[in-house]
Parts: sequence; C-alpha cells; structure tokens
Amino acid sequence: MNIKTDYRHTAAACYIGYITQAIVNNFAPLLFVTFHREYNISLDKIGLLVTLNFGTQLLVDLVSAAIADRVGYRRLVVAAHAFAAAGLVGLGVLPGLFGSAYAGIAAAVVIYAIGGGLTEVVISPIIEACPFDKKSSAMSLLHSFYCWGSVLVVLVSTAVFSAFGVSCWRAAACLWAVIPFLNMFYFTRVPIGELVEGGRGMSIKELVTARVFWLLALLMVCAGASELAMSQWASAFAESGLSVSKTVGDLAGPCFFAVLMGLSRVLHAKIGEGVELTKYLGICAVVCAASYLLASLSPLPVLSLLGCGICGFSVGAMWPGTFSLASRECPRGGTAMFALLALAGDCGCGGGPTAVGFVSAALGDDLKKGLLSAIAFPLLMLAVLMIMRKTMKEK
Repeated sequence: MNIKTDYRHTAAACYIGYITQAIVNNFAPLLFVTFHREYNISLDKIGLLVTLNFGTQLLVDLVSAAIADRVGYRRLVVAAHAFAAAGLVGLGVLPGLFGSAYAGIAAAVVIYAIGGGLTEVVISPIIEACPFDKKSSAMSLLHSFYCWGSVLVVLVSTAVFSAFGVSCWRAAACLWAVIPFLNMFYFTRVPIGELVEGGRGMSIKELVTARVFWLLALLMVCAGASELAMSQWASAFAESGLSVSKTVGDLAGPCFFAVLMGLSRVLHAKIGEGVELTKYLGICAVVCAASYLLASLSPLPVLSLLGCGICGFSVGAMWPGTFSLASRECPRGGTAMFALLALAGDCGCGGGPTAVGFVSAALGDDLKKGLLSAIAFPLLMLAVLMIMRKTMKEK
C-alpha cells in the first residue's frame, strides 16, 4: 500500500483519530476523584470541567462550519491532533506550572477540547470523501473506533493505576498524547479527497433554510441524548444497583455499554448497505426505548444492567447512521453540514445527561426514574423518522 495514494491509509488514520477523540473525552474523568483529593478542588468545579470540554467543542463545531471548506481538511485534521496532543501533555504539566492547579487543568481541557471539536468536524467528511463503495458501512465502522477507544482508555488506565498507583497519572497523560502526536504526522501523508465537487458545499444559509436539514439536526440531538443519557450515568447506575466498587462499576457500566455500542457499529458496517436507513434507525429507536424501560423498571439489578448494555447496542448506529442519511439526502451539504450536525449531536450529548440528573434530583435522587424520563429521546427520534419518511415519499 502506497501511503500517498491508498485510501486505506486514510481510513486507518481516521480510525486512530476517533481513538484520539475517545482519549480526549474519557481520560480526565477517570481522574476527577484524584483531582479532588490531590488539589482539594470542589466537586462542583470539577463538574464544570465537563461543561468546559463540551462547551469548547460546541464553539469549535460552530466556527468550523464557517471556515472548514476554505481552510481544507488536511490542515484542520493536523491541527486537531496537535491540539489534542498538546492538551494531554498540558494536563500532566500545567497544574504544576500555574498558580492554581485548577486553572492549569482547565487550560489543558480547553486545548485538547479544541482538538476534539476539530476531530469531530473533519474526520467523518474525510471518510465520506474516500472512494469506497460502501459509504454507510465505512462511516459506521469509523464510529465504532470511538467505542473501542473508550474501552481502551478505561482498561489501560485502570491497569496502569492498579500496577503503579494513581500518582503516575501525569506520566499516563503524556503517554496518551503519543497517539495523537504520531497520527498528526500520518495525516500529513495520506490522500484526502473532496467531499463535494470543487471543494465547496452548501452554505450555512442554504442548509438552515432546508427542511430536511432541521429533521436531520433533530435526529442528531436525539442520537446524542439517547446515547449519553445512559452512558454518562452507567457507572453510578451500576454501583447503586449492584452495590459494587467503583472499579467494578466502571467495568460493568460504561465498559459494557461501550463494548456493545462498538459491536453494534461493526454489525451496522457489515449489513448497513443492505437496509433502508430510516427503517433501521427506527428499529434502533424502538429497541432503545425498550432498553430504558428495562433498565429503569426491572426489579432485578442484573436485568437493569442488561438494559444498560442493550441501550449501548441500540444507540450504536444512530450517530453514524444519521450522518450517512444526511450524505444521501443532502449530497452537497459539505463540511458545514457535518459541522452543524455535530453541533446538534453535542447539544444532545449535553442535554440528555443533564435532563436525567434534573429529573432524578426532583424525584428524590431516584436515578431509575431519571433514566425512565430519557425514554423521551428515542421516542422523539422515532417520530422524526416517520416525518422524514413521509417527506422522502413526497419528493
């Protein structure tokens, strides 16, 4: 394989890019208790780090929608990996250099979040622009690597901390930075195609005046909310439901969820080209709603945990499937479309877990009832898909 002409190298670099995205989003949360103990940072300020991460990514999504086609994919994806690597190194170094350890951590979060936001915007269109026959399958396989990356971060970090103690977290942060650093150079060599002829897609004004775009954006909100409402609460749910340690809870909750979500995306990559996407996503939404019912209403903790895993399996195709549907329905959408859809998805990622938290708190800190409320997201997705199918028939 010639690295400069073979698009299989491009796909490999994109897969590593999504592993980088998983590192950016999942490594620091493993250290939240450590930050609290080591630097005496309050839990509410630590919680703001999550908001800072995804808030920065949202802003990057918005800015990228306006500039991505002009700047070019290669420059943006190389910059994305540079920011990710710098932010991870900064996480290990900056708390000791700043007068306030919290300020150092926050600065590192902002830096790698810029990389995460750029990665989210450009990786999917880079894959879509590759001359592969099975576009939907390639997209789903790409997004499965975020799941495998999430599992990798939890398992490797847990193993390292168990072997050498959590005090080695600074070195671990710098070691994780090696992946985006090396992939940055990989992306300077691989071939990168154009998503639309001439490199220019629809303008933001053209997109926001198209009815189908808003339907797609709603699907992305529902996809992000359906996924994160469960995954962000999976550890706490496993701990409270099964009365196990945090380590076991992380493995039984988030890891179980991520593994099944990854398997779902691999399955979609295998069969996705032979099914109608709106029907497929509709089935996923129904199964997702059922999984929330099982997780929240089952009297047996093991069945509740099974519901958590089924939820991971059901949401696996939602995000990449919506991207593939968008490419089909808006072939001239370009990078602006992917950026705005990523923005919509991130809004769902933030809103879903927050809604569960608010409902749980309002009902006496009852997490099961909070999770039950999240059934609204897959049901809304099902309704939007029905409207979209009707719209497509009227064309």
